[in-house]
Amino acid sequence: MKPLFVLLIAFILFVAFNKYTDFDKNYLFAGNISMSIMLLFTAMGHFKFKTSMAAMIPLFIPKKVEIVIITGVLEIIFAIGLGIENTRYFTGIGLLIFLIAILPANVYAAKHHISYENLHKPGPGMKYLWFRIPFQLFLMAWVWYFSIRPY
Repeated sequence: MKPLFVLLIAFILFVAFNKYTDFDKNYLFAGNISMSIMLLFTAMGHFKFKTSMAAMIPLFIPKKVEIVIITGVLEIIFAIGLGIENTRYFTGIGLLIFLIAILPANVYAAKHHISYENLHKPGPGMKYLWFRIPFQLFLMAWVWYFSIRPY
């Protein structure tokens, strides 16, 4: 829920403070920078909660902590790429693939009641997916709209 608030609040603030610029460019800028801010916010979690987030990865996959760190670095790279107009399109495609790729970890975590912030507390379980899956689809639509679609 926190990433959604970060994304939407950043977007509203950027649109409000840039209301005197070109309307289309304002929204594109706001949408991409807001996603970048959200990605930087979520990337912090990959470093702060790396052990708990590693538990979200299915047991048969080795090097879980390393994967969590690598995905955190990827989120930082995506955040930077969205901020550069020349790399935005390909960054958006990579980010869409990334969002699809991490969904199984969220399903696994929900199925096994894993909390990404605290390994010693149970997570919300399957009800979490009622939020997470629509949120993931929303993020994919956001990336497509602001970064990939033809203008």
